Amino acid sequence: MIFTRFARKKGAVSTLAMAMALATGGAFAVTAVEAPALAQKKSERPNYSKGFIGAYKPLEELAAAEAPDYAALKAGFPTIVAAAETADDRYAAGSFIYANAAKQRDQATALQGMEMMLQSGKVPEENIGQFNFVAGQLAYAAKDYAKARPYFQASADAGYTENDPLIFVAESYFAEDQAQQGLTYLSDLINAKVAAGETVDEAWLKRGLAQAYNNNLNAEANRYSSWYVSQYPGDDSWGDAVAILLNTGGYQNPEILDLLRLGQRVGVLRDSKLYLEYIDAADYRRLPAEVVSVIDEGYANGMLDETDPFVTDTRRQAAERVAADKADLDGLMADANKAGASINTVLAAGDALLGLGRPAEAEPFYAKALEMPNANTAMVMTRLGIAQFDQGKLAEAEATFNKVEGAREPIANLWAIYSTQQAAGGM
Repeated sequence: MIFTRFARKKGAVSTLAMAMALATGGAFAVTAVEAPALAQKKSERPNYSKGFIGAYKPLEELAAAEAPDYAALKAGFPTIVAAAETADDRYAAGSFIYANAAKQRDQATALQGMEMMLQSGKVPEENIGQFNFVAGQLAYAAKDYAKARPYFQASADAGYTENDPLIFVAESYFAEDQAQQGLTYLSDLINAKVAAGETVDEAWLKRGLAQAYNNNLNAEANRYSSWYVSQYPGDDSWGDAVAILLNTGGYQNPEILDLLRLGQRVGVLRDSKLYLEYIDAADYRRLPAEVVSVIDEGYANGMLDETDPFVTDTRRQAAERVAADKADLDGLMADANKAGASINTVLAAGDALLGLGRPAEAEPFYAKALEMPNANTAMVMTRLGIAQFDQGKLAEAEATFNKVEGAREPIANLWAIYSTQQAAGGM
C-alpha cells in the first residue's frame, strides 16, 4: 500500500524508496576493469609510447606493494595522463587510475579514469555499455547529474540492461528536483513499452506515481495511476488510484460518490474515513438505501464503529426513508417516463433505482436524460456506465465511460479500466 486516504495534506504520503545501487560501495561493485594489457584482444599488440611506459612503470611498482601508498599513487596520476600519446596509452592510464581509485573509494578520481578509458576508443565493444553505466553511477554519486545522464543513456544505447540504466536518467532529474522533466522522460519510456505490448517495471510506475503526487502534478499522477492499475491490478494499485484521485481531484459530492462507488466495487475502501465520506456523498436524504448498504458493509468489515452515534443515527434515519422511497418509487418512475418530464425527475428516478441496486431499471432513465436539454452530460454518462457495469454489460459500460470528458474523465477512465479487467476475468 503506497497511499492512504484522507491524507489530503501531502506530507502524509511517504515517497517510495528506490532500490538503487548508488551508495559509495555500489558504484564500484558493478564493473571490474581488467589490467590494461589483459584488456586487449590477444591478436592485437598494444601500441604504448616509450614516454608513457617510462612514466607508468614506477606507479605500477607502487601499486604492486603490499600496502600501496595511495597518496603517492594519486600524485603520480597526472604524470601518466600527461605522458599518454596513443589511444592504448590513454586506455591503460585510465584503467590504472580507475582501478586504484576504486579500491580507495575515491569516486571523483575513479570517474576521471573511467572517462579516460571511454574517450580512448579502446574499450572492447562488449564492455561499452557496462563502462558507461559505471561512469554514470560515479557521476551520480558525485551529484553531477547533468554529467551522469548521457552516460546512462549511452549505456542503454549500447544494449546494457542489467542494472536498468534508463531509470537512472529519470532519477537524475528527480535528484535535481526537476520532477516534471523526470516524469516526461519516464513517461516516454513507459509509453514505448506499452505500445510494444511489454510489461512495465512496477518500480517505474511506483516511482513516477510518488513523484507526481508529492510534487502536485495531478495530471501526471492520474496518468501513472491508470498505468499502475492497468499493469498491476490489485488492492494496492487500485487503492492508491482511488485515494490519489480523491485527494487531488478537487471534487464535490456528486463526483466523490461515483469515485467511491468504484472503490467499493473494487473492494479498496481502506478505512473508516473513506466510508464516512461515502456516506456523506451519498446523503441519506437522497440515496437512503445505498447509505444503509454502505454502513452495513462498514460494520461487517470492521471499518465502522457500531457505537459511533453519527453512524448509528444516520443509518436509522436512512432506514426510515427507505420504506417511504420504495412506496413512492412507482409514482416517480411513472412521472419520469412521461413525455414532458423534467430532467430532475428523470435523474431522480435513475439515481433512486441505482441506489436500490436495480441498475437495469435505472439505465433507460439515464439514457433518456442524456437526450434532454441542460443535462450534465459527464455525470449522466458516468452513471449510465455504472448502471451498465452493475448489470454485467461490461463492454457497453467501458464504451460509455470512454465517452466521458471534462473533470470527470479521470474517474470514468478508472471505471473503464476496471470494466476491461472484469471482462477479462480479472480482480
